[in-house]
Amino acid sequence: MFKMLQHRHDVILGINANHPDAAAAILVDGELVAAVEEERFRRIKHVGGFPTEAVRACVQEAGIEPAEIGWIAQNRDARAHLWEKAAYVLQRRPSFGFLRDRLANARRNQNLPDLVAAALDVPRSAIGARFVPVEHHRAHLASAFFASPFDSAVVVSVDGFGDFSSTSWASGAGSKLELRGRVSFPHSLGLFYLALTQYLGFHAYGDEYKVMGLAAHGRPRYANQLAKVVKIGADRRFTLDLSFFRHHRTGGSLDWADSDQAPRTGLVYTSALEQLLGPARRQDEPLEERHRDIAASVQAVYEDTLMRLLIECHRSDPNPNLCLAGGAAMNSLANGRITTRTKFEQLYVPSAPGDAGGALGAALWVHHGVRAQPRNGPILRADWGPSPVQKAVHAALDARSEDLAVEDARVRTFQEEKDLLSTVVDVLVRGGVVGWFQGRAEFGPRALGNRSILADPRRRDMRDRLNSRIKLRESFRPFAPSVLAEHAAEWFDLGRRRSEHDVPFMERVVRVQPNRRDEIPAVTHADGTSRIQTVPAGRRDLFRRLLEVFAARTGVPMLLNTSFNENEPIVLEPSEALDCFLRTRMDALVLGDKLILRPTALQADPDRAEGATAAQPRPRTAS
Repeated sequence: MFKMLQHRHDVILGINANHPDAAAAILVDGELVAAVEEERFRRIKHVGGFPTEAVRACVQEAGIEPAEIGWIAQNRDARAHLWEKAAYVLQRRPSFGFLRDRLANARRNQNLPDLVAAALDVPRSAIGARFVPVEHHRAHLASAFFASPFDSAVVVSVDGFGDFSSTSWASGAGSKLELRGRVSFPHSLGLFYLALTQYLGFHAYGDEYKVMGLAAHGRPRYANQLAKVVKIGADRRFTLDLSFFRHHRTGGSLDWADSDQAPRTGLVYTSALEQLLGPARRQDEPLEERHRDIAASVQAVYEDTLMRLLIECHRSDPNPNLCLAGGAAMNSLANGRITTRTKFEQLYVPSAPGDAGGALGAALWVHHGVRAQPRNGPILRADWGPSPVQKAVHAALDARSEDLAVEDARVRTFQEEKDLLSTVVDVLVRGGVVGWFQGRAEFGPRALGNRSILADPRRRDMRDRLNSRIKLRESFRPFAPSVLAEHAAEWFDLGRRRSEHDVPFMERVVRVQPNRRDEIPAVTHADGTSRIQTVPAGRRDLFRRLLEVFAARTGVPMLLNTSFNENEPIVLEPSEALDCFLRTRMDALVLGDKLILRPTALQADPDRAEGATAAQPRPRTAS
């Protein structure tokens, strides 16, 4: 529909470049029309460099010509906080490598309009856009507040670092954001969590979520020791004890500009951390009780520090609404406790709160902060990526017809939607695992019903089956449910205040109601919690209707929903979905209006029957 937009007055291209999670987003007259991460095209998790393919896809999806781009916004501003940077260099005397890396990154960002022109295969003269660098945390703040449903809110951004800051907070009202305070380099909650993630043997970029999953299996016995690492001041701002860290001297050997490999981060902690906690875990060592307890302690100290900061923010601006962004806003455990541990009553976290979302935030800042344009409606959807045409589905099936024949897999086309949904539910209730590929790709790290792997949440064996046979990941990692919003409070504790759009982006962990935990063991974590997505009644797509059919059949208004991938970025194209289906042990794949079924899909095999919950709940929540 976007290709038919008329009378364009304002086209803003937002970019996150030369930084992990490179991405692009486009606003047309203030409305978001496209946003996608570069990793989906390059098939490299968190890839940095310039988002060439993402820029092309956004321009194509918006249906615009390159000459129509009026503004190019980037979520980096090398000029921000210059005096602080100079003072730091003079006082701390960081290593030559530290300075070299930062100067090289600044140079890469100077020629961004040239790179946009090259990506769109037009001469530089065809891009008449004004280039606006936006301070990193200002972009994060904008991505949360201007996309939120709140007229006013406290807005907080927490991450590792960007433009010499790690944390910023502001007051948002209408189309204005007023900065209230910040925490500067080298102090960072993100670096605190990264250091302990590495200490626990998880060294890939973005592995912090593994520590969150592990935390549920431990006790915070090391919280007192870790309280020495990050300290809270009288004003509830935090500082790091820098004797435990090396990033302020060496930069942690950060390498993320290459667009052909995943970002790499060197060791950011010192031997002092091992003196405090004992020897660090090697990647090939088994996880022990001590490691689980340290993970629980890391999460507890992080949460305590964040909550104290938020309490102070609310004290100075007693607004019931909070918007949260930055990489730390992906800590869904902490997010789920904000409305119980602080006086905030409503929380909005965007679908892409991390650096990818900074592309959208930079564009929103230009529209509202630079051009002083009024707010548009809230962004409560995540499907802003490309949507493949039907011929791509047919091409993928044709190219892999021999592989499908070897698997004895059948391809069925349904004339009636109800027949497709009924057959998919048949597969699910028999214990089958279903790949689900529909519509536009989601923007952000979560699959929310367009690029998902689905399963029955009632089955006790499902978590182990998915981890070992499909996702090929650690056994302690939990799975999340997508639930019909109108029934969510019957199954989950959603806190004091609720609305139709409680948790649209799977961004919060909440308590499963105690009397329901045995009914949905596959999505109930070891500590009785679950990271949920609420699917509102207004979302009238095939995924919502699948949930309704499953609820009518089983009495359980939800499905286990995990991202459609296997140790790779979430699939983008039909061919990638089909490849993932063929190399894993999924039972069925819904590809647009096509249903691919393995022989196992409609069989009740003994392993599945054994894994089912003993008591099947009777239907009571059918829509």
